Amino acid sequence: MTNVIACIDGTEVSNSVCDYGVWASKRMNAPLEFLHVLEKSEYPVKSDLSGSIGLGSRKTLLDELAAIDEKRGKLAMEQGKMMLDDAVGKAVANGIDSPLLRQYHGNLVEILTEIEESSRLFVMGKHDEHLRAHVGSRLETVVRTMHRPILITTSKFEPPQRVMIAFDGSATTRKGIKIIAKSPLFRGLPCHLVMVGKENEANREQILWAQKTLEDAGFEAPATIIDGEVERSLGDYRSAHEIDMLIMGAYGHSVIRRFLVGSTTTDVIRNTSIPVLLLR
Repeated sequence: MTNVIACIDGTEVSNSVCDYGVWASKRMNAPLEFLHVLEKSEYPVKSDLSGSIGLGSRKTLLDELAAIDEKRGKLAMEQGKMMLDDAVGKAVANGIDSPLLRQYHGNLVEILTEIEESSRLFVMGKHDEHLRAHVGSRLETVVRTMHRPILITTSKFEPPQRVMIAFDGSATTRKGIKIIAKSPLFRGLPCHLVMVGKENEANREQILWAQKTLEDAGFEAPATIIDGEVERSLGDYRSAHEIDMLIMGAYGHSVIRRFLVGSTTTDVIRNTSIPVLLLR
């Protein structure tokens, strides 16, 4: 588990993905790798149009349409290579030695799964439309499938100065506290611990454990328990304390429960205006 993987797709968030990738690579002293995946569903290598109504006997037209699709795919790959080259140049200009690059024509989730063992952190961008609608199915599928931390960026890069950990006492967030305590990623930054729930002995015991774990590792870790609705409470705390990045566990509930009552993770990703680091 070594590389920081920055996923470049050519959209408006790619610059931010590049910048956060550089930031994380420097903080973690880990190699930076830029990845571009051209989805086969969008650019098939060769289309089969033989079943199209009214075109079955027009071989010349079918061949021309297939050739156009193939050319579009090649041009898209060339465009992706140019994006990767630009990202590498930007990273080098910002002090990264010999960033790596990879390009594939295939399925993003499958490719990320293949390289997961050699990856330490994935950096991906959230598109603007996700603020108004829902988290894109591809991004959500990636988050649900992978087992490495995923940093989901917004369109503007801001070096984090204060981070907030949404702590709920679950096994995922307890594991996350231990990871953060050992990692250099947030070393020297205040890590605010926020638990949304009742102010009771059980919750106090949980959050005090998290606070002590971070403080023993040298972190400044103010801790608080807020009784209220999760997304609104986290948003209010973020605004009041000028938090630059949110850290939370990803999808603690089952898929069935998600369809019944929704997913706090999806809601937070969709509505937050700051980057979110998801821990699995």
